[in-house]
Amino acid sequence: MAASMEKSNSLNLAMERTGQWVFSQDVPTDVVIEVGDASFNLHKFMLVAKSNYIRELVMEEPDLARIDLSDIPGGPEAFEKAAKFCYGVNFEITVHNAAALRCAAEYLQMTDEYCCDDDNLAGRTEDFLSQVALRSLSGAVVVLKSCEDLLPAAEDLDIVKRCVDVASAKAKYEANFPSRSPPNWWTEELSILDISSFNKIITAMKSLGAKPLTVASAIITYTEKSLHNLVRDHSGNGAEKSSDPDVKIRQRDLLSSIVALMPVEKAVFPINFLCCLLRSAIFLRCANSCKNEIENRFCSYYRISAVLDHVTVDDLMILTVSYDGGRLLDLESVRRILAGFVKNENSVGVFGGGSGEVSTAAMLRVAKTVDVYLGEIGGYEELSISKFNGIANLVPKAARKTDDDLYRATDIFLKAHPNLDEIEREKACSVMDPLKLSYEARVHASQNKRLPLQILLHALYYDQLKLRSGVDDRASVQNAVTTRSQVQADVSLVRENEALRSELMKMKMYVTDLKKNQGTPSSSKGGGARKPTFFSSVGKTLGKLNPFRHGSKDTSNIEDVVDTTKPRRRRFSIS
Repeated sequence: MAASMEKSNSLNLAMERTGQWVFSQDVPTDVVIEVGDASFNLHKFMLVAKSNYIRELVMEEPDLARIDLSDIPGGPEAFEKAAKFCYGVNFEITVHNAAALRCAAEYLQMTDEYCCDDDNLAGRTEDFLSQVALRSLSGAVVVLKSCEDLLPAAEDLDIVKRCVDVASAKAKYEANFPSRSPPNWWTEELSILDISSFNKIITAMKSLGAKPLTVASAIITYTEKSLHNLVRDHSGNGAEKSSDPDVKIRQRDLLSSIVALMPVEKAVFPINFLCCLLRSAIFLRCANSCKNEIENRFCSYYRISAVLDHVTVDDLMILTVSYDGGRLLDLESVRRILAGFVKNENSVGVFGGGSGEVSTAAMLRVAKTVDVYLGEIGGYEELSISKFNGIANLVPKAARKTDDDLYRATDIFLKAHPNLDEIEREKACSVMDPLKLSYEARVHASQNKRLPLQILLHALYYDQLKLRSGVDDRASVQNAVTTRSQVQADVSLVRENEALRSELMKMKMYVTDLKKNQGTPSSSKGGGARKPTFFSSVGKTLGKLNPFRHGSKDTSNIEDVVDTTKPRRRRFSIS
């Protein structure tokens, strides 16, 4: 609406200016030139002197009083200046109107071929283009921008090609040797073009050998300018939710064209920008081929997966949550990206030789990011158990040193889904290993009523194993010294109890031996049996009570009752 009003005002202004310098002539006008909605009252003899096109029309029909030139390139504005040239009225040629005047001159046949002298509109505009407009990057870009409304005439006159050649060469030079600040000012210049002209310049820069980072810089700036409502500050905040389907169609076509321009070299785009680009494709419902191009060929394997160990949770959330943050998007993109990274890391581990440690470190960072990411999306009610487990199981279990973050994510998921039955809760908790939880997490889990009973039993059983083995895994907490001292005190107490028990048994055996000696009659000196001494009786009794007789080290089966039967007599002889 605003564009049509501006066009109407410019038409009225052009007609008013034309009337002022035409009516100043003494000779009445004899022809009306119609250009769209504008009409110009002019003189035939002034026009035929400079324009061969009008000359031929008048020669065919001398009484011609009205000529329709609605299809002239540049419209009423360009014809107004062409008419001024015919009348000898001065006007200014700029980078904004030079291409239109050159196309209008060709249309009106105001060139060297038809003009009787060297002064013609085509020659004057050509001089301006070559000597002024196409001498700088900004001038070439502005002229190219004006050619967007002059097709195909501007292409037939090679104006578009000349602008593209100049702009691409100077942009490549500015990228390597910036002439002013900021260094990427030239990308802002290119962002005013439509996608077709921008495509021509990027293609030309590639053919000239421009670096992939240079091309990527231009694409990033152009995308942020042309899709600023979708890719704003790399976050998509304030995205326009227009209900006009034509707007989304134009944005969809624009995004598809931008994706087609992206170079194939990896790691040339910031990870956050690629996430925003993929989220925009999902939001605009682009074709699967476009999304697959971003995910698989560009982002998933070569770009996002290659640098996924540097991705943040916010980056993954860009792909997951709608622009208003109120609902989840399709999680398949995140799943495919993670699967591509894991596949890539596994390939590196098998064929990478000495790069195995780097791959493991990257996998550990990704596992940490994925677990925190699951905690962020676990609070959404529309997240199903299968999708939650599907993302969690993409990361190998060995990549998690502890499952604390995964436990936190699972707890958030259970809290957001209170209506799950016992089997469903067990299924949701199956992604984590209770034996890999830290002491603090196990304490929390033992008191967590949302967890299924099986998980609680695992956590409590593991704690009992820890206590029995005397292993203290709480060394990382602040009260580690106190805890270790308590464990050592418990061990000392057990040893003291064993010592007291041993002394008690010795005392019982001593008392029993005394009772035996008091009740046994004295034997004859010659042939009676030898009376057992105190020490031999104690030694034999202890031998019977020895818990290690059969190789066992278990002292739990020692009985307090001492065997008081008479020890077996043995014959002592010297061979």
